[in-house]
Amino acid sequence: MLLKLCMIKTLNLPDNYLMEGFVEEFLYENPLSQLGFIISRNKRAEKITELSGNYKKQLEILKTNFGQPNSCSGEPSLQNALELALSSLKHMPSHAIREILVVMSSLTTCDPGDINITIQKLKTASIRASIIGLSADVRLCKSLCMTTGGDYGVVLDDVHFKHLLSTHALPPQAAAEHSSSALVKMGFPHHAPTDNKTTYLAMCMCHLDSEEGSKLDGGGYLCPQCRSKYCELPAECKVCGLTLVSAPHLARSYHHLFPVQPFTQIPIDQNRTSVCFGCRVQFKAIDKQVYKCEKCCEVFCLDCDMFIHDTLHTCPGCSTNQQMYQTLSSES
Repeated sequence: MLLKLCMIKTLNLPDNYLMEGFVEEFLYENPLSQLGFIISRNKRAEKITELSGNYKKQLEILKTNFGQPNSCSGEPSLQNALELALSSLKHMPSHAIREILVVMSSLTTCDPGDINITIQKLKTASIRASIIGLSADVRLCKSLCMTTGGDYGVVLDDVHFKHLLSTHALPPQAAAEHSSSALVKMGFPHHAPTDNKTTYLAMCMCHLDSEEGSKLDGGGYLCPQCRSKYCELPAECKVCGLTLVSAPHLARSYHHLFPVQPFTQIPIDQNRTSVCFGCRVQFKAIDKQVYKCEKCCEVFCLDCDMFIHDTLHTCPGCSTNQQMYQTLSSES
């Protein structure tokens, strides 16, 4: 589980669109994670969204708070924002990866005390802080990232800003190795039919506290423990506290912990292998190099190698080999 709090200080309208894309990408790549937003303005810090995995609610509040030209006014306070984020993350379970991402355009910060004490608190609580600067390099920001093990980058243009945001959408591999293991109880709800004649009517629990309100409907996902209904997954049951997920959500979160190892680049040998194991296309004379999996010893072309590591996240040769698949399953 990945918990990320984003702190925003002065965003322009084009940057706001990039943040909306980051929210969708982060919750898609980490379906079991939660995201929240803190805004710092007028020397204070304000939490505008609680930690949640509902990207629609996050985007709605993000558009509401940053739709105005002067939504981030006054001087920010980095220490107040970090203290507020610390109070929200320090009580989370130890098996969760806790991160803070600061998007900051100001070169100064107005803090009520010694910010170095706050930085040491973050380090003691194993909270990783990263900063994306929109103006120039600041020594304090670099020191914060180095102490907590985060990343610090300064934006060059909109394309570079989008690239820096996308790098924070994936969980850090080092953090997964140092986190403790724990059993998390989860439920796999079944989807109720939309025909009101074949199922009972119930109110959706995820819209009870919204302005739209909850409506009586027959469709939705029913909690296997308390039978409460929800419109979409993943969600945390408000009645019994059970985490409700589906199998694809677990699969998307699993490949971050056990990524496919890089394939070895070897010269092509027409006598041994002339066909790519993935796409079954014969190697041509222009293909000088091929890529070999060290576990199953199958050979792939460049396109299949990129597709396996970027999209599929599993080796077809290891998955189709029954003996190899059982060995990998027992190791994981």
